[in-house]
Amino acid sequence: MSAPDDLASAVREESATQEQAEQEQAEQTQERTKPVGLGVVGWARWTWRTLTSMRTALILLFLFALGSVPGSIYPQRSVDPGRVAQYFKDNPTQAKWLDRFWLFDVFSSPWFAAIYLLLFISLAGCVFPRALAHLKEIRRRPPAAPRNLLRLPHSEAFEGGLTLEQAAAELRRRRFRVVTGDGWVSAEKGYLRETGNLLFHVALLVLLFAVGTGGLFGYRGNVLVVEGDGFSNAVAAYDRFMPGSRVTAESLEPFSFTLKDFQASYVAAGEKQGQPLDYLAKLTVQDSPTAAPREVDLKVNDPLDVNGTLTYLIGHGYAPTFRVTDGKGQVAYDGPVPCLADDQATYTSECVIKVPDAQPTQLGFLARFLPTTVPNGDAWVSVFPGAANPTVQVFPFAGDLGLKSGQPQSVYQLDTTSLKPLGKMSAQPTPLNVGETKELADGAGKIEFTGVKEWISLQITYDPGREPALLAAAAAVIGLVLSLTIRRRRVWARVKDGTVTVGGLTRTEGGGAAFAEEFAEIVAALRGDPPTGDRAGDDPPTGDQGGDKSGEPDEPGSAGHVAPDAPTGNTAPGARPDEE
Repeated sequence: MSAPDDLASAVREESATQEQAEQEQAEQTQERTKPVGLGVVGWARWTWRTLTSMRTALILLFLFALGSVPGSIYPQRSVDPGRVAQYFKDNPTQAKWLDRFWLFDVFSSPWFAAIYLLLFISLAGCVFPRALAHLKEIRRRPPAAPRNLLRLPHSEAFEGGLTLEQAAAELRRRRFRVVTGDGWVSAEKGYLRETGNLLFHVALLVLLFAVGTGGLFGYRGNVLVVEGDGFSNAVAAYDRFMPGSRVTAESLEPFSFTLKDFQASYVAAGEKQGQPLDYLAKLTVQDSPTAAPREVDLKVNDPLDVNGTLTYLIGHGYAPTFRVTDGKGQVAYDGPVPCLADDQATYTSECVIKVPDAQPTQLGFLARFLPTTVPNGDAWVSVFPGAANPTVQVFPFAGDLGLKSGQPQSVYQLDTTSLKPLGKMSAQPTPLNVGETKELADGAGKIEFTGVKEWISLQITYDPGREPALLAAAAAVIGLVLSLTIRRRRVWARVKDGTVTVGGLTRTEGGGAAFAEEFAEIVAALRGDPPTGDRAGDDPPTGDQGGDKSGEPDEPGSAGHVAPDAPTGNTAPGARPDEE
């Protein structure tokens, strides 16, 4: 092979080698610039940071409030199942779709529980890292004094014989945390502002936890008890029972009581005649089946407490007693009938009596109870809530009461659709006194007004989160007051050749005006002017926390002394007040 051929072959090989090297370099560059996936750990870190951000917490708090709105718009099964059943009857298609989204069980729905739990986790993720950072911050010493104090938002220089020891003593007297160095004094206070902020958020977490605990393990129920009757704390004994999701029949405290007497006292005469003075229910209570009975006076806002289960007196009314004899001469009903007050001033009450066992046809009665009856022309009215002259006006019906229709009925309402009046109806029938009897038309029987009793309505609650929620609410208020009223501020002083330079910086946005007055008082005290009144401090005096310190950083928030909240004061964003 000739020399030119060898040269050409070498050139071709070199060119091929160079192209291959360039291609490999291009591939490496492409691999380096190719986006790298976050991976499982990266996505987990991003999810946690997003969830624990303040923006997410605010969004969840808004969703929590928004999610509660349907609970006040649509009837809830846990509160009034009868209204839910009526809603399905009136709007079957709409109710079916609403039920798919749990809108009749809002507060026990999966989506509401998810919002609640995410809000709790988000707040916890926000608060605990801040608490650790604040704990480290309050253990740090105040930063050394900047070299040029006159560039701070609040500063003043004066001539005098002030010593560092005197300056430190004056600042300690004002409850500053003080550190001294070579020719300077550094003081800081207002740590309770961030402490109060953290206390508020921790209290909010405890409050959410307490409410959740009460919702899981607590219960609430209502019951009506007539004089002479009793109550045992069992699910079947309640008129309405609303348990938590973790409550079972065995969870209820096994107490019982009997209502011996109920007394209501009213103003008898004068402009306030008829106004209630006091309500008193006399109970005989057994804390457990084997416990000895005890006498208890139950009053409004003075509940019966049995091992944390509270029984409140929330209402009362009259329960006149009747004896109904049917057309075959048999006693079909004999007992009290709770009535609802139609007029709270006079306790004129409406009563409903249903007698499904009457023969040959069922009987129903509407009754108007008048506690203190007086004639008023052709009518009768009650003029006083007390039972001074009790009477009853009776409106009888006969027919089908509709109790076998499968539709729920209220004991305080009489469906007259399938009933017919017995005899001639009048808007103001002659009232019956105690012991009098009214004969029914068509041989349907008779009804006798036998006496008057009273009833009380009780709310029985057990909430294990009640006391923690109360303490958390009180702590939240205290924390909020601290965070709104206390300002974080720093004061430095330098003494050199008889010249005293004092500088101050507030670390709370908007607190510059208030700090200006305090700074003027501090300067006046250091200068030796007559005192004009001392200001109360925010933090306990801690004394000298490090003795002499020779370092003199250029910035108030130097490395190792940067607090979580950046200085604000009167400086513009990004400004360095101590910059040379």
